[in-house]
Amino acid sequence: FLPADQIGRITRYSGGPAPGLSKLGGTEWERTKGRVRRAVGDLARELIEIYAARESAPGYAFSADTTWQRELEESFPYTETPDQARSIEEVKADMLRRRPMDRLVVGDVGYGKTEVALRAAFKAVQDGKQVAVLVPTTVLAQQHLLTFQRRLGAFPVEVGMLSRFVPRREQERIVGGVADGSVDILIGTHRILSKDIAFADLGLLVVDEEQRFGVSHKERIKQMRREVDVLTLSATPIPRTLHLSLVGIRDLSVIETPPEARLPIQTRIAEDDDGLVRDAISRELDRGGQAFYVHNRVETIEAAAERVRRLVPSARVAIGHGQMAEGMLERVMLDFSEGRFDVLVCTTIIESGLDIPNANTIIIVRADTFGLAQLYQLRGRVGRSDRRAHAYLLHRRGLPLSPVARKRLHAIFSASDLGAGYQIALSDLEIRGAGNILGAEQHGFMAAVGFEMYTRLLAEAVDTLRGRRPAPEPAPVRLDLPGSAYLPDDYIADSGAKLEAYRRFARVRSAADADQLRADLRDRYGPIPPPVEGLFTAVRVRLAAEAAGVPDVRVEERRVTLKWTGRMPDRRAISVALQVAGFRPDSGSNQVRIPVAPGRDLIETVVRALAALVPR
Repeated sequence: FLPADQIGRITRYSGGPAPGLSKLGGTEWERTKGRVRRAVGDLARELIEIYAARESAPGYAFSADTTWQRELEESFPYTETPDQARSIEEVKADMLRRRPMDRLVVGDVGYGKTEVALRAAFKAVQDGKQVAVLVPTTVLAQQHLLTFQRRLGAFPVEVGMLSRFVPRREQERIVGGVADGSVDILIGTHRILSKDIAFADLGLLVVDEEQRFGVSHKERIKQMRREVDVLTLSATPIPRTLHLSLVGIRDLSVIETPPEARLPIQTRIAEDDDGLVRDAISRELDRGGQAFYVHNRVETIEAAAERVRRLVPSARVAIGHGQMAEGMLERVMLDFSEGRFDVLVCTTIIESGLDIPNANTIIIVRADTFGLAQLYQLRGRVGRSDRRAHAYLLHRRGLPLSPVARKRLHAIFSASDLGAGYQIALSDLEIRGAGNILGAEQHGFMAAVGFEMYTRLLAEAVDTLRGRRPAPEPAPVRLDLPGSAYLPDDYIADSGAKLEAYRRFARVRSAADADQLRADLRDRYGPIPPPVEGLFTAVRVRLAAEAAGVPDVRVEERRVTLKWTGRMPDRRAISVALQVAGFRPDSGSNQVRIPVAPGRDLIETVVRALAALVPR
């Protein structure tokens, strides 16, 4: 029931099971917003204090790029995507400043976040500083070690790793090297947060997949990060981290451009079925590929492997989980990546960073028991080459899904486009709420107005305290113009895309915005049809009416009517301004009628009349 040109006045509610409704035209909604505004004002002050402390903290300003830095960057075997190149420049710019860096790089799985971190690490090492790379799993630590050693092999850089894969004697040697400064880059799991690890001169901390670390680990990271540059990498940051980035307390870089020839992953949600599992694995093996079968219960993983062997007798099946002996898990992972096995039956230990381009089918059993970010990360283990990949999210036959599980599976199914990790993180933020940003008491206010409105009010409060007053929202304008103004089904068929296009029309604030929207629509959907031109006409008139402060504009056959709610602000001044501009207005108590001469364009006339009323 809302006119399409006013769609900007509504936002989607998410934040609680049942929002309290208020009467249209009443004051309850404004009072609720006022209460939330006061609450976010207090929160914004706390956030600003954190931000100010970070701005004034003494840090280390790294040197500009050296010849070695350029050599390393030129040895990158791929072409950087535009987003990746921008993120690298943003990280370098942060490192050159005295203020300690605190940047979050959000990039989809396989989109080149590691290369961003590797270049930053090399930059730090050239200034004689040490680098700590913190990762959540032993498998990812091993993979990062191989990547760093391969890329930095031509330079005098000592890279060490600490995880339970490393023998005790070797660990002692590396811990000693970290203390005396002979180890330049230390890659490791939670082990590098242990009290016995003392860096000689730590300059950069890289936290990979930050959402995988617990509260106690984060407290230890906080102690490490006071005066150290921190670079956080994630495909799906936890709501709290993303929220701090959205309101500007942490810097944010987003890598959304997919690598060349990358294809979206085909995702299917279905009941667990022997026939489906057999067909999925057989199809992958027939094209010479490999498959993951994720079963997240160590005690029954042998039975799961037996099931796969029974369904696909020709498949070479291996098992991998975190409770295996140290050398054994490493051996299995290496054998699988080198193609000695066809199917890896495993737990979520493969979730982070594993890069096996030949594995392009993943079957996740009991997918309804996984978190949203976890599902997204697991799905990202496939589709890392130019082959079409398939992900099967299976839930138990005959058991109804809980509402939250249904929401999660729907979100992961909807986010099948390339680069959807950021969208997944935003969905997670909606489903779970932003959590304890600085205190648990914020949740009730978020539920009162919905997440989108809460975030907007908080961002406004932060901007106000920083001295950047947000531009006031223009008063809504009612338009009654001749002709049709809508998006036809044969121009934009998808309802979601159509709604987003209407929202963009509502957000247009200048002629430049309108030109950009016109170019985007033409590029995506083709030449602009007459009804869509009608929408651009309406935007043009709306912008002119907002600038003139006229809330109601009606255009009839040979007459333009400008109307105010209540009495006209200054009737005489309005009449004089219109007469000076060449019009013969006929004014009443709250409106002005302007006759339009034959042959004159109605829309040009109304825009010219409104321009005459803009306060000089």
